[in-house]
Amino acid sequence: MHTTRLNILATVFLVLFTNLAFFRNVTGSYPNSLQSLALIASLGILLAGFIMLMLTLLAWKPVTRPLLIVILLLSSVTAYFMDSYNVVIDSSMIHNIVQTDTRESLDLIDGRLLVYILLLGVLPSLFVLRVPLKTRPFRHELVAKLKVIAVVVLVIVSQLLMFGKAYASFFREHKTLRYYSNPLTSIWSAGKYLAENTSTGPLVVEALGMDATKPAGGNHRELVIFVLGETARADRFSLNGYERETNPLLAREHIISLPNMQSCGTSTAVSVPCIFSRLDRSTYGDSKARSTENLLDVLTHAGVHVLWRDNNSSSKGVADRVPNEDFRTPEKNPVCDEECRDEGMLAGLQDYIDNTDSGDIFIVLHQMGNHGPAYYKRYPQAFEKFTPVCRTSQLEDCSTGEINNAYDNAILYTDYFLSKVIALLKQNNDGFETAMMYISDHGESLGENGIYLHGLPWIMAPDTQKDVGALMWFGEGFDEIDVAALRANSTRPWSHDNIFHTVLGLLGIDTVVYDRDLDITRPAAIAAAGLIDS
Repeated sequence: MHTTRLNILATVFLVLFTNLAFFRNVTGSYPNSLQSLALIASLGILLAGFIMLMLTLLAWKPVTRPLLIVILLLSSVTAYFMDSYNVVIDSSMIHNIVQTDTRESLDLIDGRLLVYILLLGVLPSLFVLRVPLKTRPFRHELVAKLKVIAVVVLVIVSQLLMFGKAYASFFREHKTLRYYSNPLTSIWSAGKYLAENTSTGPLVVEALGMDATKPAGGNHRELVIFVLGETARADRFSLNGYERETNPLLAREHIISLPNMQSCGTSTAVSVPCIFSRLDRSTYGDSKARSTENLLDVLTHAGVHVLWRDNNSSSKGVADRVPNEDFRTPEKNPVCDEECRDEGMLAGLQDYIDNTDSGDIFIVLHQMGNHGPAYYKRYPQAFEKFTPVCRTSQLEDCSTGEINNAYDNAILYTDYFLSKVIALLKQNNDGFETAMMYISDHGESLGENGIYLHGLPWIMAPDTQKDVGALMWFGEGFDEIDVAALRANSTRPWSHDNIFHTVLGLLGIDTVVYDRDLDITRPAAIAAAGLIDS
């Protein structure tokens, strides 16, 4: 068999068996009609044409077998996640995958994934290994490839011309559907990720806010605990009007909820560095963020004592230059059962505060929070208030109610954890001006429109992946903030872009990188002065 025929077989296989999510989403975007059916068939031909073009250009005799095997295995895994969760594998998702640790990955592995890999990856790969390939001189091989390319290009052009008006509408109104093409999108995204993250030399980090100072004066030191949440949707907080009581303990506190907080990204790998970066969502880039100091560095320059405690995968590089502690194992975390709990990050924290003799303190607690898909693992049994719950990572096997119950129970546990943080701050009110900020990194899809988890490209991600839980609490002595005015302005649209400047404002840091107009507490002060409507 010549490589051309093998490429044709591989193309047909990939289109028919690894692109169910692509055709499902395309079909769902068009009404049932003969015209729609003809367009969908044309899209299948177009997809086959581009896959065949890719294989023809890349699969030369010495690398044909290994290349096809890699593509088949990659496509089988991609097909599983797209079919199961309706996610797409773009460059940001690949970044998120690379940043995910083994423990998180295990939640995504089950028997169905192995079946996909076996049937769509391993078995066709065995065929590729066993089929005899005929050899021919390079010149003949080149001529044959040029003929194939010419035919494929002719087919692609003919389809575009034949359905010109339909494709004009498709590329204008449904251009995000291209993200579901398998394996074209994942291969393109992998190449883009490598191009953006392959460094030719050592990382050079540009200094930021070296002028940062804490003005002299004031009778109190400041103690701010920043709780970095995980996968918490704004609409699942009863403080924001959710019909279920998911915040019974926080409702007893003087909490300021920010119900219209929007994330910087739809994945932890993007949102966490972005939250602490001076860059906003429109200018954020991973390489740019890694090569520039962040909020924690600026605070350190100002003499603030910074501590990062993590019960999630990592700080994503944010805390590389400050003291950080890992609370994911029983060796460090005293509150562990099925997994180590967020409240364990509070262990020994009072001792740390007591032993810090002077200066302000800024502590980050990075939660495991609502990390999916195993929501049922994210809380102790005592917090299973809403039942029955989904007890599998295969969310499509559970009812909507079971998924929501497990997710809401995890929010209920976050309510408990945040109440414990506030209790710790209250016992330090005599020595500090105390405050807590809680911000989730991104939201989550729980089956709405057949979409699960998070990480969709921003342009196609639903609001449930962008609108995140955000809360603020201030101790009685924190008199620099007009809490009443802040509460009156709390429903304004905010975003992760505001966090960098808000923290600097809370701690009273003077630096040229601080933008008063982006400080969440600043518009409230202006409103209190009657300069803008509250």
